[in-house]
Amino acid sequence: MTERKTRLDAARDRLRPLFAEIAEGTVAREQSRSLPFPEVEALRAAGFGRLRLPVELGGDGLDWPSFAELLIELAAADSNLPQIFRGHIAYVEHVLASPPGARRDLWLDRLARGELVGNAWSENGAAAVGTNATRVSRRPDGTWRVDGRKFYTTGSIFADWIDATVDLDGTTVTALIPRNQGGVSVSDDWDGFGQPLTGTGTAVFDDASVDEGDVEPFTARFPFQTAVYQLTLLSVLAGIAAAVERDTAAQVRARTRVYSHGTADRVADDPQVLQIVGELTATSATARALVLDVAREVQHAADSLGTPEAQDAVVAAELRSTHAQIVLTDLVPRAATRLFDTLGASAVRSGTALDRHWRNARTVSSHNPWIFKARQLGDHAVNGRVPDFVWTVGAATEHTNAPAPA
Repeated sequence: MTERKTRLDAARDRLRPLFAEIAEGTVAREQSRSLPFPEVEALRAAGFGRLRLPVELGGDGLDWPSFAELLIELAAADSNLPQIFRGHIAYVEHVLASPPGARRDLWLDRLARGELVGNAWSENGAAAVGTNATRVSRRPDGTWRVDGRKFYTTGSIFADWIDATVDLDGTTVTALIPRNQGGVSVSDDWDGFGQPLTGTGTAVFDDASVDEGDVEPFTARFPFQTAVYQLTLLSVLAGIAAAVERDTAAQVRARTRVYSHGTADRVADDPQVLQIVGELTATSATARALVLDVAREVQHAADSLGTPEAQDAVVAAELRSTHAQIVLTDLVPRAATRLFDTLGASAVRSGTALDRHWRNARTVSSHNPWIFKARQLGDHAVNGRVPDFVWTVGAATEHTNAPAPA
C-alpha cells in the first residue's frame, strides 16, 4: 500500500462517520435555514482544516487528489460545507507555498491549532473593476486599521480570521483580519436560492485592527490560487452529482406506484427509468474523474514551484480547471433536473427537498461565469493567448472592455 493511500484511508476512516452524521441533518438545515455552526466545529475538531498540512505539524499530509476525494464526499453529504471551507483551503495553500520564515511558521502553527480562515474579496458597491472601496491605513499611533464593507464573504461567519482584499494607497493588498473584535461584524444576509448555508453575506469593518505583518501585496499570493478556488467549487458540483445519483436510486427503489402507460410492473424494473438513472450515474462518475484530473494538475503546480517549469504547470492547472468548469456547469444542473423524470409528481413535494440539488448546483455554477472563460479558452486554442487567471468585479470604466494587446 502506498503512503498516499495509507494517508487517505486514515483520514477517510476518521471523517466518514462525521460525514454520515452531517448528511442526516442536511435536509432539515436547508428547510429551516439553520447555519451549520455545529457541523463546522465538528469538522474543525476532526482536523478537516488540516488535511493538507504536513504530518509533522499535526496534519494529514494529503496530496491534492486525495484531498479532492474527501471534498467530494463532504459535498455529497452537504454541498454547503466544502464551500464554507473554500477560503480556508486557499489560504492554507498560500501558507504552504510561502517562503520559509517567521511569518510562515506563525501561520502554520495557527492552522495546525485548528484556526479557520474565511474569505472577503468581493464588493457589491460602486467601486470600479479592479479596485477596492475597503481600505487599510495607519492610525496615528502606527497601528493598522481596516474600514469598508465586503459581500460574498463565504465562510467568514464561521471563521477566526477573514482574508480580505483591500486598498492601500491605490494598490490592492490582502489583510488577515481577526474576526472576533469589536470593529468587525459579519451578517448572514445571503439571499441566493441555492447554497443558502455557506455564510455568504456581508462583512463590515469599522476601525478594525489588523497586524502589519498580516498585510501583504496581492501579487505575493501563490500563483495557482484561481485553480484551487475553482477546484473547490468543482468538488462541490461532483458531490452534488453523487448525491443526485444516490437520492434518485433510493427513490426509484422505494417507489411502489406505477403508471398505466409505463413499461414495467415495478418502477425499479422500468427500462426507461433505468436509462435515466444510468445517465445520472455516468454524470457522477464523469464529474469525479474531471475533479481528480484537475487535482492532479494542481498538485503538479504545487510541486513545480521554484522550478523552471513552474509557469507552465500553473497555466496547465488553470486551463484544466476551466475545462472541467465548462463541462460540469452543463452536466450537473442537467442531472439534477433529470432526476425528476424518474419519479412522479410526489417527488416535487417540499418534504423530499430534491430541488435543493438543482438550486445548489446552479448557484455554484454561477460563480466565475463560464461563458467568458470559454471564450478565453477558444482564444488560447486559436491564438495562443494565455487567459487571465485573476478576475475582479465592479463598476465598468471607460477601458473595462478594451481588448488586450496582441
